Order: sequence, then structure tokens, then C-alpha cells
Amino acid sequence: MFDSGLGGLSVLRAIRRDLPAARLLYVADSGHAPYGERDMPFVQERSLVIADFLRSQGARLLVVACNTATAAAVQLLRSRHPDWPIVGVEPGIKPAAALTRNGRIGVLATEGTLRSERFRMLAQAHAAHVELHLQPCPGLAAAIEAGDLDAPALLDIVRRCCEPLRVAGVDTVVLGCTHYPFIAHHIQAVLGPAVRLIDTADAVARRTADLTDGPPPLPAGSASAGREVRLWTTGDRQLLADVTRRWLDFPCRIEAWPAEHPGARADHVG
Repeated sequence: MFDSGLGGLSVLRAIRRDLPAARLLYVADSGHAPYGERDMPFVQERSLVIADFLRSQGARLLVVACNTATAAAVQLLRSRHPDWPIVGVEPGIKPAAALTRNGRIGVLATEGTLRSERFRMLAQAHAAHVELHLQPCPGLAAAIEAGDLDAPALLDIVRRCCEPLRVAGVDTVVLGCTHYPFIAHHIQAVLGPAVRLIDTADAVARRTADLTDGPPPLPAGSASAGREVRLWTTGDRQLLADVTRRWLDFPCRIEAWPAEHPGARADHVG
């Protein structure tokens, strides 16, 4: 699986819970994050390059753990790899439309996701009967990418992005970027406890498990933590190691990609 950076770790966490014995590979393209502020050709090119790398590592299924990359590139990836199961991530408009009580739904997402044709079609298919309040969040994914989830600058962006939705009286808010679940508690604090937050990581994990014929059994006598997850980053390897240590509860191997030099050191976390 891959994301523009750290956000897809929320999807990785859900898949790890459902498939603890699976061999999981993850690329954090933090050197080019966030995708939501890039143009579509750039995101498509990065997606193709990373997908080719993961397939070369033996991946039997690909999870595009990024809303923007799904919107921009999932169809291109499927046409390039027609024999490879590919799971995308999309904002949870459909479940939000089913759960709203007052018919007013907010969507927090990157500008790239909200302006995509794929998002427009998703909203048209599932939200024609409700009010959608679309809230782009410039700078929020990048602030989360820095790793400090309580930084004053990050909290300022959260307040600025959530306030229009609070004023609009939405009762359901879609977290339309895989980075955002890591700050769901801050979003909830601004919107209030009565507002329901929709995150699709669990649905993506279930779909992934379905396509792999369910969770494989853990080896006899093994710990429930299962095997080490292998992660690569195009950005700061130490930052990814620090973040996985704080945000995840399973062992990880962190490597630079492309490799800094032959035999480049890997960091083991957990």
C-alpha cells in the first residue's frame, strides 16, 4: 500500500488489525507530500512508479491508501495492471448520507480530492438528497505530516477548517483524507460530541481481507503482534520511525526509498 506520506498509516493500522499474519508493505511518498496540493499528472506518475516498485517486491494486492491518489490514478493503475487486485480509498459519502439525521453533511478533504471528477461522481451518486458542505483543508495534511499532532499551527488549521461546518449545522462529517483520522479528536473537539465522524479505513480493511480470502492464520505459538511490517519512505526516515513508534502498536522496519546507498541502514521499530 502507499500514500503521499503518513496518512495511509491509518489504513495500514486497520488492515494490520484484520490481517495480522499478512506480509504488509508500505511506501510513504513523504518527499512529494501532500498529493492534494499537486496536479493530477504528477500524482498519476508517482502512483505508477510506486505501484511498479511494490509489485517488484512481491505484492499480490495493492491498496491506494490515499484519497487524492485514488481519485487521480486508480483507474490508470487498474488499466496498467489488469491482473492485479487494487483497492482504492474514497471519502465515505455513501455511509454519511445513510447516517445523517438532519441531511447536512460536511466533507473535510484536500483540494485535489474535492476538485476531482471521481469525487463529483461519488457525490452525485450518493448525496443528491442531502446538503453537502465541502471544506478544503489546505496545509492540514502537511501539518500532520510533520508528526506533531498537537502543534499550535496544526490546531489553528483544524479550527479554521471546522468552523464553517459547525456554523452550517452539519451533523455528520466525512474525513476525506487518510491523514485526518490521526487528529479526529481535535476535529471532534471543534465540532462537538453530537457530530458523527466518518472514516473509511475499516471498510478498506474489510475489502482487502475479502480479496485475500480472509485473514490468514497466525503460526502456532506466535504472538498476536504477528510479523514485522516493512515500510519505505522518500522523505525523512527518522521521522517515519518516530511516528510509527508513537502511532502504531506493531513492529516496523523503516527503510529509505530509493536506497540512499547500497546496504543503507534500516530502522526497526517496536
